[in-house]
Amino acid sequence: MAPPLPLIFLLMIVGAFGAEWSVKYNQQEICALKGSTVFMNGTYTHPERLTVTETFWDIDLVQGVEPTDLSEDPDYSGRVECLTDEQKHFSLKLSDVMKKDEHQYCFRIITNEEKEKWAATPGVQLRVTELHVETPEEVTEGETADLTCKTTCNLTDPTFIWYKNGRPLTTKTIKNNQLHLQTVSSEDAGSYSCAVRGHQLNSTAHNLRVRYPPKNVSVSISPSGEIVEGSSVTLTCSSDANPPVKNYTWFKGSTSVEEGKSHNIPKIRSEDSGEYTCQSRNEHGERNSNAVQINVTYPPKNVSVSISPSGEIVEGSSVNLTCSSDANPPVKNYTWFKGSTSVGKEKNYSIPNIRSEDSGEYTCQSRNDHGERRSTAVQINVTYPPKNISVSISPSGDIVEGSSVTLTCSSDANPPVKIYTWFKGSTSVGEGKTYSIPNIRSEDSGEYTCQGRNEHGERNSTAVQINVAYSPKNVSVSISPSGEIVEGSSVNLTCSSDANPPVKIYTWFKEGGTSPVGSGQNYSIINITADHTGLYYCEAQNDLAALNGTVMDDVLYTTITHSTSRPVQAVASADSGADDGLYATVSIQNDEVTSTDQQGEPQYASVTFHHHTAATGKKRQDGTTGQQNYANVNQTGRNTPPPGDDTSSVPEKATDAIPSCNFTLSAPRPCCDPFHGFIFSHLLKEALIAWSGGGFLTVLLLSFVYIL
Repeated sequence: MAPPLPLIFLLMIVGAFGAEWSVKYNQQEICALKGSTVFMNGTYTHPERLTVTETFWDIDLVQGVEPTDLSEDPDYSGRVECLTDEQKHFSLKLSDVMKKDEHQYCFRIITNEEKEKWAATPGVQLRVTELHVETPEEVTEGETADLTCKTTCNLTDPTFIWYKNGRPLTTKTIKNNQLHLQTVSSEDAGSYSCAVRGHQLNSTAHNLRVRYPPKNVSVSISPSGEIVEGSSVTLTCSSDANPPVKNYTWFKGSTSVEEGKSHNIPKIRSEDSGEYTCQSRNEHGERNSNAVQINVTYPPKNVSVSISPSGEIVEGSSVNLTCSSDANPPVKNYTWFKGSTSVGKEKNYSIPNIRSEDSGEYTCQSRNDHGERRSTAVQINVTYPPKNISVSISPSGDIVEGSSVTLTCSSDANPPVKIYTWFKGSTSVGEGKTYSIPNIRSEDSGEYTCQGRNEHGERNSTAVQINVAYSPKNVSVSISPSGEIVEGSSVNLTCSSDANPPVKIYTWFKEGGTSPVGSGQNYSIINITADHTGLYYCEAQNDLAALNGTVMDDVLYTTITHSTSRPVQAVASADSGADDGLYATVSIQNDEVTSTDQQGEPQYASVTFHHHTAATGKKRQDGTTGQQNYANVNQTGRNTPPPGDDTSSVPEKATDAIPSCNFTLSAPRPCCDPFHGFIFSHLLKEALIAWSGGGFLTVLLLSFVYIL
């Protein structure tokens, strides 16, 4: 609806017949918005004698030019509408007003009389205006700005409406045709337009530019999702700033890493993980983005093993191995290996009571979603006192007297054994890893142990037995019964010897015979006769060699009694190839027959004489030459028993049968001289015969002959 039109003027013309013409326009001037609809209203009067036949509107009347009906003007076709009523009201409705519609519009009246026409001039002046927003070109954030809705004419009581980016503003201060921005911010920047309430036409939009420093700075990561080590990653910085950002600076933490809108990491590593920020700068200031987290995932690396406690590891203590690794995501599975054998499945591997068998190389394998890796091997070196101590004997097998034997001690110890001590029984006999016996004797037989010692303790080996094998020695013969041997009695000869292994074969011989007379350790003569008189000896033999022992027996004239026996003499071993034996010397001391070995150790047999026949020392074979040696016969005094002998074993008749004189007969030459041995043996026999017959002078003479 058109606004009410005030009465602008009143035109009165007096006709020829005294009637009145008058035309009143409600508005003389109208300011209309382009595109709006305008109403031009008024009233008129005319003389009563005239009848109005036609009314219409015309523009810009020119004198002398016939006016035309505006509704018939092609430029206004369809846009004008003329109305009148009986009360003589008139109006012109002009739609979609255009700038070219700016004219003076006049109302024309035609009557029934040719000359009675009326043109109401001046008419209504129409001015057409557009709305135009007037604003500063640029406003700096924080300043004040006024936007004005401009027109080229004055609208009648307009109410202005403001729009920003096509949306009405309701929170801003609007004063008349001005929009006041008290403190401009970047949010005020935009496209502004204005309008007049009641009219749909808005002004042309005008852009308000606000200068401000960067804001809303943000970082985007490409590609999105999980970032795997070795891939390529690009960070892009976005910001809102006017003027646009000139400088971008990238920071990892607080360290600048690159300039530019984008930051590219072509082959990302785990070390590239961290917080990244972008700093944007223009001439009005700078601002940093919020930090974005780069989380680079990668398989385990830098896998290592630590040992607790550190330092020396002693057997029996507790040891804990801990696996450390750098991995993203963290390690899910740990596997422990001793050498190539899996021994555990946790981050920690504990050995509560460690043993020497636990020594070795340990590794930890770490695994996550991206792969696995093993640590460098660590060495567990368990120290412990000696154990498993053993002794070996070289050479192995039988140990023969006179050979060389070496005992070697072996042990398991960490650190190795420092001190070895050898014991025979409970007696310390040597130090060192080996113990050598260069010329072993039977006395060296026994149990040997080795004691190994290091800084953690000591331990003894199990005893080993040294069993020295040797051929028979200390072979001796004893006679039972002791004392006088009477024809018809029984005599038992017993052979004793020291040998290892024990004697297997005893063989009995009678001097002068070529064949053995008996075997076994004992040789018995039942119902003894004079034919049994002679020198008897025993040969003892084991697996190594044989040795002889002798005894002389004179059945008819002597009683043979036995006292302490010592070895007679060993023959050469079977390996020597010797055929002959070594025989003992025989001496007479106070009527007692004594045999001695070559070392001078005596064995004794007592002989008592009853008749004029004497017991004589028989010859024995020499073990080295096969020649004959003969014994010494010494008479050193009456009734003097041999050392350790019992004088009661000497019969009293024997002392009465021997003259009470003392002499000594001894061999001046060594027994090993064959010639002197033969002479001595012959003279000894003759001396004994003479002695038994009371021939003292004969014995003395024979002694002198031998000495000479």
